[in-house]
Amino acid sequence: MEIKEISTTLDLVEQLHPLLIDCVESGASVGFLTPVNEQEIQSYWSSVETELASGLRKLFLAYDDGSVIGAVQLSLCSKPNGSHRGEVEKLMVHTGARGKGVSKKLMSLMEAVASEINLSLLVLDTRVGDVASSLYRSIGYTEVGQIPQFARSSTGELEGTVYFFKIL
Repeated sequence: MEIKEISTTLDLVEQLHPLLIDCVESGASVGFLTPVNEQEIQSYWSSVETELASGLRKLFLAYDDGSVIGAVQLSLCSKPNGSHRGEVEKLMVHTGARGKGVSKKLMSLMEAVASEINLSLLVLDTRVGDVASSLYRSIGYTEVGQIPQFARSSTGELEGTVYFFKIL
């Protein structure tokens, strides 16, 4: 397995689309509803590309034998009073690669890069009760609260979210 930061999605769209679709269809809370709308997926990755080019986002991918099996993003705060913080977004691992430490390796590289660019605070949220909460706690994130009925699940039901932070 190889984990690396990438600066463009242009050559990876054919691998990123199926990863996102697999995660949504398996119930991951990553902002999309089922059935997956291909045009929304294309628009999403296009917006990621724009933010990568502008320097407002970083993207980290996990590869196995050249195929993308996971991803995590770091959104950088553009406000002057928030230049010390970043938001962890869309941690995704393909269903066929789960349980092999991919998430921890992605998070580790993302945190190392965040430190290198002088971020001192990371924040994130995930669905209440999601398995990701255990992961975040195990790697040093602190839960700070929950908001009920925050977002729709991939099936359309309203679910709560839980917020975490980590001081680097």
